[in-house]
Amino acid sequence: MSAIATKNAVESFVVKPPAHPTYDLKGVIQLALSEDAGDIGDVTCKATIPIDMESEAHFLAKEDGIVAGIALAEMIFAEVDPSLKMEWSINDGDKVHKGLKFGKVQGKAHSIVIAERVVLNFMQRMSGIATLTKAMADAAHPATILETRKTAPGLRLVDKWAVLIGGGKNHRMGLFDMVMIKDNHISAAGGVSKALNSVDQYLEQNKLQMGVEVETRTIAEVHEVLEYASQTKTSLTRIMLDNMVVPLSNGDIEVSMLEEAVDLINGRFETEASGNVTLETVHKIGQTGVTYISSGALTHSVKALDISLKIDTELALEVGRRTKRA
Repeated sequence: MSAIATKNAVESFVVKPPAHPTYDLKGVIQLALSEDAGDIGDVTCKATIPIDMESEAHFLAKEDGIVAGIALAEMIFAEVDPSLKMEWSINDGDKVHKGLKFGKVQGKAHSIVIAERVVLNFMQRMSGIATLTKAMADAAHPATILETRKTAPGLRLVDKWAVLIGGGKNHRMGLFDMVMIKDNHISAAGGVSKALNSVDQYLEQNKLQMGVEVETRTIAEVHEVLEYASQTKTSLTRIMLDNMVVPLSNGDIEVSMLEEAVDLINGRFETEASGNVTLETVHKIGQTGVTYISSGALTHSVKALDISLKIDTELALEVGRRTKRA
C-alpha cells in the first residue's frame, strides 16, 4: 500500500479522524518532523546511511494492546518520502500481541529512519489511548465511554481519533461545538437556573442549534435543572452528574447518589457520569443507567503502547526476549 497523504486518503481510513473546523493535521505532522530535523536534518543518517540505499523495516509489538495510528503513520511516511510503500497485516483498532510483526515499510533506508521516531511517537501514544479506551468501553457497557478536553496541547484531534479507534465516542471537540455549563459558569451566572436561562436566550438570539449540557454536583441541583426544564422551553440535552460516585476506604465505590439522580431524570435528558472513573470502577458506574461516562484519564494519563520499527527484526526479537519485551 503506497503512502499517499491527501484529503482523499481520509475517505479510505478504517476509522476517520473527527471533524474540526481549523485543525491542520498535515501541519501537525510537518511540525513534528521539523522539530526533529532542526535546521540541518538527521546528521547521523547523513553520516551512516547512503542516500540511495534501499531497505525494509518491520513494525514490532512489544506488548499486547490495540493498535492505532496506522493511517497517520502512512501520512507521515508520505510527508518524508512519497515513494515509500507500506504493507499491514492488521487495521487500526485491531489487537496485537507481544512479539507480533504487524506491518512493514519499504524504500530508501534514509527516509525510513528519518520518519521512524515521529511515526512511533504518534503511534505509541494513539495505541496507548486506544488500548485503555477499549478496556473502558467494554467494562462500561451499556453506558458509552467518552474522553474529555484533557488532551495534549496541539494533539486534540489525534488523541480523540485514538479514542474512536479504541471503540469510544467523542465528547465535544472544543469550546465551539457544544454548550457545556460547568461549575465556574454556574457560579459566575448566579446559579444553575440563571446559567441555563442565559444559554437559552443566547442560542435563540444568535439562531444557534447545538447540544447543551449542564453540570450538577448535588441532588438539589438536579432538582433545580428539572424544575427549570419543566417550566421553560430549553435547549438542554444532557445533564452531567459530577462526582456522584463516592470512593470507599476498601477500594470500592458507592453509586447510590448517582442512581438516585438517574432515576430522577428518568430518561428526560441524556446523563453523563464524571469523576472517580477508573478501569476498576467504570463497570459499576455503567450499571447505574447513565447514558455516558466521561474519563479524562483516557488522554491525560496515557501509557504508550510499546512498539518498535526495526530493519533487523531478528536481532530486535532476540533483544526483546532477553528483556521480556517480545
